[in-house]
Amino acid sequence: MKTPSLIDQVLESTTLDRRKFIKLLGLAGATLAIPRLASAATPLARVVVVGGGFGGATAAKYLALWGKGKVQVTLVDASPQHISCILSNLVVTGALGMADITIGLGTLASKYGIKVVVGRATEVNPLAKTVSVSTTGGTVPLPYDHLILAPGIDFVTPAGNYDATLTPHAWVAGPQTTLLKSQVAGLKKRGVFLMNIPKAPYRCPPGPYERACVIADYIKRKKLGGKVIVCDANPGITAEPVGFGNAFSKTFKGIVEYMPNCTVLSVNSASKTFVTSLGNISGQVANYLPDMKAGALVSAAGLVDAGARWAPVDPLSYGSIRHPDIHVIGDSQATAQPKSGTMANAQAKVCADAILRAIEGQAPDPVPVTMSACYSPITSRNASWLTASYQYDAATKAMKRVDASFGEAKAPSAENYIDMFDWANSLFEDTFL
Repeated sequence: MKTPSLIDQVLESTTLDRRKFIKLLGLAGATLAIPRLASAATPLARVVVVGGGFGGATAAKYLALWGKGKVQVTLVDASPQHISCILSNLVVTGALGMADITIGLGTLASKYGIKVVVGRATEVNPLAKTVSVSTTGGTVPLPYDHLILAPGIDFVTPAGNYDATLTPHAWVAGPQTTLLKSQVAGLKKRGVFLMNIPKAPYRCPPGPYERACVIADYIKRKKLGGKVIVCDANPGITAEPVGFGNAFSKTFKGIVEYMPNCTVLSVNSASKTFVTSLGNISGQVANYLPDMKAGALVSAAGLVDAGARWAPVDPLSYGSIRHPDIHVIGDSQATAQPKSGTMANAQAKVCADAILRAIEGQAPDPVPVTMSACYSPITSRNASWLTASYQYDAATKAMKRVDASFGEAKAPSAENYIDMFDWANSLFEDTFL
């Protein structure tokens, strides 16, 4: 009997068995791309990875794992630990602590021999093939044969009097998360939590709707009698429309006020006011999510087209269209794939495999498959899920969604809430441990 392909297993798992699907997420890392390196001795190729999140850490780990004895891997990040955006909305409501979403990068060094450099990458020189890193000991240039950029997102500053310390985004986990948590904890009786959703694409498609739900649940459980106003720049819910639509109209009826086609024109952080296409809206807490774009280092390296927000890449290798030996993965790349932690993890493995093949003079895998999946808490006890797989289409030279793999939970459940932590722990382990 023919062994089912990975995509066949994913299709089966997304419709039949969610627990099997969680396990497949971990297995996918080892089966998406298995490098076939030649046995002849070659000098160590230098690969520098910038960014220690789900994309960068995964790329560094699998380069070292698959290319042992062939590559010298250096991982650069401004912090020796990564704070996960995944599950961070539960920190905002107090269900989890910051320690629950903080993972150190030390295991990547001790277990896989990756050189971890704590410092901020400040400049890429494509001609000299170096990346400058500012460390406590000064600025050092790191030479590379291949460079992977996974710096996450940057923000477009809105018009008006905007101050992120007054109207936090909490879309990069860390101090912003604890700031928003403290503001939520200070909500008064009948207080309004005002938030917006930027025009897609943005990091974590279901994330803003998830945040609206968990804040509404917090207000409901605390019997505050307040409400959540959601100003969505999109014409409708962009992810899990059935699940979040039901949550807004039924579970949190009278608490969530959802406003589609509501574009924020400017922000007055001092008064917690959004000037929008539908009028001025204020709240006791204002959670402003700016429009997003590729990480600053990607743009500064000249990898983003004028007037665009994301870096165009070849999805067979994630090599930049302008500099093929500079690879962009995760949130900053411009393919049609969603910007999520699991997708960054999957892209990292495709990229790592392509680099190892290139080192041996081989072409990249011609038909890579990636997948994106997430669980979203709806209440303090129930969660939903969303999943999709993508496959390379040679005719368009793009990753296309496999429609049969696309789906969302029929309804939130307590079982999904438990599975959510299995999923997150599996992803954390596959990326950082």
